[in-house]
Amino acid sequence: MNPMSDRDERAADAQRRVEMGQQAARREAQAAQVLIDEFVATALANGPAPVPLKATTLDGHVVKTDKTGWYLRQNHSVAIDVDGGYHTLTVPGGWMERFRGVKLPGTQPSLEVGRGGRDGETGYLREFLAWVLAGRVAQD
Repeated sequence: MNPMSDRDERAADAQRRVEMGQQAARREAQAAQVLIDEFVATALANGPAPVPLKATTLDGHVVKTDKTGWYLRQNHSVAIDVDGGYHTLTVPGGWMERFRGVKLPGTQPSLEVGRGGRDGETGYLREFLAWVLAGRVAQD
């Protein structure tokens, strides 16, 4: 067999694996978005009230953002905005962002919050959303 064809075959296999992983992530994001949309509707109707979201820059400064919503974690590193956007609240920034604030880009949601993090910092999205509705996550 020609060595180039083996290399081409391995490259095609790798590309298929990447595409399958991306499809799985999109399906998971769609399922997570359903939970998020239900959460937003419930929270807007029954509380808790959304708060102005703040983010933390990579150098540790807390900055204002252009979003309001609910923090999912006690350390305020993940949030849902009132439009159903999912946000990781660690952002790049320097001294200008401390004065201007930052525009939060949306992040593709996952059914598991903090995937790959340390024990005690990860869990199912459904649980985190329920904790917010139950008032177990500080919003200030």
